[in-house]
Amino acid sequence: MTTTISGADLHPALDVQFLRDLIHPDRDLWTPRELRELTSTVASELTTPLLQVLRYVPEQRWWTRLGLTEGVELWLLSWLPGQGTEPHDHGGAAGSFTVLTGELTEDYRYPSGPIRTTVRHTGEAVGFGSGRAHQVRNAGEKPAATVHAYSPPLVPTREYPSLADIPAEIPPLPAQRLPLAELKLRADLEGP
Repeated sequence: MTTTISGADLHPALDVQFLRDLIHPDRDLWTPRELRELTSTVASELTTPLLQVLRYVPEQRWWTRLGLTEGVELWLLSWLPGQGTEPHDHGGAAGSFTVLTGELTEDYRYPSGPIRTTVRHTGEAVGFGSGRAHQVRNAGEKPAATVHAYSPPLVPTREYPSLADIPAEIPPLPAQRLPLAELKLRADLEGP
């Protein structure tokens, strides 16, 4: 379902030179700002091919991998009304998401800080570092879609009963620095 180029694995519908250049296969780790720029640029510049790939599934959130390198993973997700995540962190990975269509409600918390709620609208992007937990849901009446990126790729998430239950410090999980071929196999099994 993906096309492998030197150092990157791309979704065939988005295997264009623009994305090949944007995903920087040689970059080892991405900062939250770089991830936010990536998701924002992909959402705004590749809207038509993203909408052609997009699917909605009533049983659960739907996703497809758009790109994978040894330093970053890039995903497209859809959210029907009522669909969402459990409270979770990203195991020490930096991340970002940009709302492609619709709007999502994000509840988030930094350790020992208050729980905050923000409605993210179409075109809005957020980047975050490793010390943050959140819960994302479609609380609206219309479907939504988002573009996500994480670095390093495929670091497991940790779920919590609620955002009030996150520890005083979110320790990083060990990131497995794996060759692209092995990362691809794991990504095919796991999802975002």
